[in-house]
Amino acid sequence: MTVGEARRYPADVAPFAAIGSPTRAALQQLASLIVHGEHLWLFDDDFPLAPEIDWLQTLQCLQMVLPSDINPPDPSIELTPLRAVDGPDMVALTTLAFPGFFRNRTYRMGSYFGIRHHGELIAMGGERIMLDGYPEVSGVCTHPDHRGKGYAAAIIWQLVRDHRRNGETSWLHVAASNRRAIDLYENLGFKTFQTVTLHKISRS
Repeated sequence: MTVGEARRYPADVAPFAAIGSPTRAALQQLASLIVHGEHLWLFDDDFPLAPEIDWLQTLQCLQMVLPSDINPPDPSIELTPLRAVDGPDMVALTTLAFPGFFRNRTYRMGSYFGIRHHGELIAMGGERIMLDGYPEVSGVCTHPDHRGKGYAAAIIWQLVRDHRRNGETSWLHVAASNRRAIDLYENLGFKTFQTVTLHKISRS
């Protein structure tokens, strides 16, 4: 969805937006794309005040990248590709870890894999922001009752193997406060290359 310099994903795909330049006019254009009662996230910048936008929250995130000299291991756990029919289960699982960031059609942004136990989706992960040569690993989560079994690592390595086959570099976002996830990513070899701020906004 686009108005002037403002862009946003459809509400059922992802809660992210962007503007071409940090100006009041661009923020006003963005406000016209926001439905009253919903919120979006903007990546950091020095934004001017605009009466049409309410600034609700900030979230510090690390951007981490996997160096090219890290070699992913061979598959050790059977994974299932996730499709449209899995959408409700994917939203339910991610809501336990990061409510509101995964939507009914987020799965369309890339490839997703999961693990089921007695029919229940207990672990998943996939791709979100697809920059040229740099696909983002995203939506990685495991049900609290099934953690510590290597499921998240197995899913990440599957994505990394696919990326390496295509000559791409794997990277990800993680909340700076999520020490458990950061420890996992660092143990796999991911390195932090910068910290970014996300701004949660709504329409006034």
